[in-house]
Amino acid sequence: MEHLCCSTLLAGATSEQLQELFAHSAKRRLARKVKDIYDIYEQTQKDWNQTCYQILFRMMDVGANKVAYQRLSLTVPYRYILREHSSILSIEALLLGGSGLLFRYPEDDYILSLKEQWNHLATKYNLQPMRATDWDFSRVRPYNHPVLRLAQIASLLHHKEFIVNRIVNCRTTKDVEELFCTEATEYWSTHFIPAQNSADIPKRIGKSKSHILGINLVVPMQVAYSDNIGQQALELNALQLFATLPAEDNRYTRQWNHLGITPKNAIESQAIIQIITEYCNKGLCSSCPIEEFL
Repeated sequence: MEHLCCSTLLAGATSEQLQELFAHSAKRRLARKVKDIYDIYEQTQKDWNQTCYQILFRMMDVGANKVAYQRLSLTVPYRYILREHSSILSIEALLLGGSGLLFRYPEDDYILSLKEQWNHLATKYNLQPMRATDWDFSRVRPYNHPVLRLAQIASLLHHKEFIVNRIVNCRTTKDVEELFCTEATEYWSTHFIPAQNSADIPKRIGKSKSHILGINLVVPMQVAYSDNIGQQALELNALQLFATLPAEDNRYTRQWNHLGITPKNAIESQAIIQIITEYCNKGLCSSCPIEEFL
């Protein structure tokens, strides 16, 4: 955003021009996300639940552990989670055992019970765990630690209703928060990692993270699913949700703040991310929609 011409154009843009720019750019970014969903849908032999499940894991970390989360969603497929959905202990054992992280830390009674359950389920489903070294723990904050995230995901998946049904039924930001702001089981209230006590604090997925999941999972999933089943009303609901979810506050959106442009909702923040990542960062100024709309 240091390009003088670009900065001058943006600083002098009218609100109507910005709205057109944002609508165009957000639509392009959403279309790419929908295409990614369809790619995974084909890879899963057209299984919407496994598709949702894989994208959920992909969205848990966009940094160093992104690949590890993706691998785990293949190591422990959703169909096994469904078969064990009535037992939160079993789901935690599947995720933590399958990740390889269950064997990285000291044991206490609860971790021993998870290991015993993992051994049983690994034999039952013929599962081979990942290596603990597949995960990167450098610069990981306690609340974003993979072990804690997996315990939170286990609580999210401990539900009799299919994950895809719960996602496509979201209509409001509150629905998104209620879906994703799940709290890990009681053990994790006093632990960030196994066998190491912490202050007694409920460990739940926060609103900010749930909003990111709403933007990157719920909205594009609803658009893709609506297209697949031919239900236009669902796509309209998705776009309405897109416009009401809070804007992201990240290094991309903050680059526009000095121009007096602060995104008001998810559509606007996604548009800014699209412009910076697809045009600014790639030096594609001649193709940038800023030149077209401003």
